[in-house]
Amino acid sequence: MPFRINRAVAAVRAAPIAEAQAWIPTGSSQRRFINLCQAVPSYPPADSMMEAIAAAAMQPDTGFYTPVRGLPELRQALAEDMAADYRGGIAPDDVAITAGCNQAFCAVLSAVAGPGDNVLLPVPWYFNHQMWLDSQQIAIRPLPLSLDSGWPDPAAAKALVDKDTRAIVLVTPNNPTGAVYSARHIRQFYELAQAHGVALVLDETYKDFRPVPSEPAHGLFGDPDWRETLVQLYSFSKAFAITGYRVGSVIGGPELIAAVEKIVDCMAICAPRIAQEAALFGLRRLTGWKRDKAGQMEARLKALTDAFATPGLDYRLVSAGAYFAYVRHPFAGEGAESVARRLASEHHMLVLPGSMFGPDQERYLRLAFANVDAALMPEMAERFLESQGEGRRR
Repeated sequence: MPFRINRAVAAVRAAPIAEAQAWIPTGSSQRRFINLCQAVPSYPPADSMMEAIAAAAMQPDTGFYTPVRGLPELRQALAEDMAADYRGGIAPDDVAITAGCNQAFCAVLSAVAGPGDNVLLPVPWYFNHQMWLDSQQIAIRPLPLSLDSGWPDPAAAKALVDKDTRAIVLVTPNNPTGAVYSARHIRQFYELAQAHGVALVLDETYKDFRPVPSEPAHGLFGDPDWRETLVQLYSFSKAFAITGYRVGSVIGGPELIAAVEKIVDCMAICAPRIAQEAALFGLRRLTGWKRDKAGQMEARLKALTDAFATPGLDYRLVSAGAYFAYVRHPFAGEGAESVARRLASEHHMLVLPGSMFGPDQERYLRLAFANVDAALMPEMAERFLESQGEGRRR
């Protein structure tokens, strides 16, 4: 008799990116394939970073473990960088380095919640967040958007919090919608979490691509008691184009960081040392490079926004920012996955269906535009136009 897989894990949907990539048609085609599926930058790391990593790889200690919480010099550099960015008080002891932001999320949510607890998760949500919570048997309370702002609704959140709530999760700039929440809006959730004694888990993976990087995304780190409520997640992957290196961070209070350390020690012992060296080099040497690339993403965002103004285009741009756009497709009665599969097979363009991002998302598609040059955006719009005629004939 074969052994059994944990029922909670077996019930989790397969990884959406891999599932969608299987829709890419095989065989030769004269047409360029436009891949808007996964949030990866189209450019490599800076030449100077690659040279530094090549040199680091030749050092004998690069192959060894680091402390579980990460290289002390990286924690120091990140604390200083974040404190300057947010104009708040952050110390190296508030920082833990993780193997990517996904591991940061998994460790933090496992540290604050367990089976029978619940977490507020805005819809649409980042699918890996749902997958982890489901696998840990932590109940998800879907948090709807405000009809006025299109952002998670604080009043609805207040009604959802109960004695078993352990955290409220926000992602800004958002994956999948691209929306960037205001500092005031984020503070409303912070005050709600503070009042109920739950964690506000703020995933700021894409903070370096916010519209006005010279202004703090929020002022929460200026609150002397922020460690009692706020947990920030971050990734170096997008800012420095090192997605495959797997290096992220958690910033939080002492009890939270100690719990994360235990979990990370069991998961991976520490983030890869060479990845930590890359992150440290980026913080110390690549601020200008990072800003230049953020400007490039801003140009792609503008080109995408302009493309959706194409006459006759019935796909509606709901929101866009950082790496993402959320689009309402025009085919009432047709599911999002059906539309996405058709775009891939017949129009050589891969997007993700909204159904991968939570309930009531069948009319939506997510576009990850970071790996598509601005010059390709008009062609993208033309393919959406083509699909409208195809959809009407079906």
